[in-house]
Amino acid sequence: MNLVVVGSVAYDGVETPHGSVGRMLGGSCTYIALAASFFTETGVVAVVGDDFADCDAELLSSRGIDLAGLERTPGKTFFWQGVYSDDMNDRTTLTTDLNVFAGFDPKLPQSYRCQPYLFLGNIQPALQRSVRAQMTSRATVAGDTMNYWINNTREELLETIREWDVLLINDSEARMLSGQYNLRRAAQAILAMGPRSLIIKRGEYGAVLFHPEGHFAAPGFLLEDVCDPTGAGDCFAGGFMGYLASKGITLDDGAPWQELRRAVIYGSVMGSFCCERFGVERFRHLTRAEIDARFQQFKDLTSF
Repeated sequence: MNLVVVGSVAYDGVETPHGSVGRMLGGSCTYIALAASFFTETGVVAVVGDDFADCDAELLSSRGIDLAGLERTPGKTFFWQGVYSDDMNDRTTLTTDLNVFAGFDPKLPQSYRCQPYLFLGNIQPALQRSVRAQMTSRATVAGDTMNYWINNTREELLETIREWDVLLINDSEARMLSGQYNLRRAAQAILAMGPRSLIIKRGEYGAVLFHPEGHFAAPGFLLEDVCDPTGAGDCFAGGFMGYLASKGITLDDGAPWQELRRAVIYGSVMGSFCCERFGVERFRHLTRAEIDARFQQFKDLTSF
């Protein structure tokens, strides 16, 4: 194993202009690990209830994802339900049932603690710090957060991200965290808080990497049909970290700039595949050949 992913494994109910699914596999940990598994060996740390279906565990295992850190607890698995707007740029949450996730206290299996890459999904900053402290290696650490933690646990969050190599957040979260509307100024303010690198995700408009070497903007891939954007940002994170892990690249000051840019494109590639079907369905039959072909399409799209 190379990459450890900590976060939520959940069930989602989603409605978009393309239809609806009442219950499907989801959660940040699920999407990140599935996307990363096409590049590197991955293990998950999450909690599920006794209603978690064997077929969903088998899907993760079929991608070579290690489940030693998947805790099963009596009760129901975390459930989220939402409806997307007609242009799918906004969504309304209808239901958030934390269930067993409310008591999630992540403990890394011993074999996970010496791994070289760690991704901390969107959980309480105190829990993210606790997981980081369990690592016995100098792991390359990436993670994300959300507006709730920025607004309600700001000091704790600042202590947490200070130790990270890369922070991934969306544009509204970057503005909220930094107090700056201009994204370039926002990035400068956030990098001064401690993380070595920053990725600002901009949904259908792509993503921007900010790093001591400079900044790099990648467009969103132009899909003919966007079925369901749920999990696309997490898949971006999985593609980005999975590629870095596959090449043994760390986010220090000497990180090869060209490879970091490639990792951003692979992140965008994985996010685009996620949007083509509801939930994780696209990953059931996705191949590495398709991934590399879309990477080439990205190169053709942006080369001049």
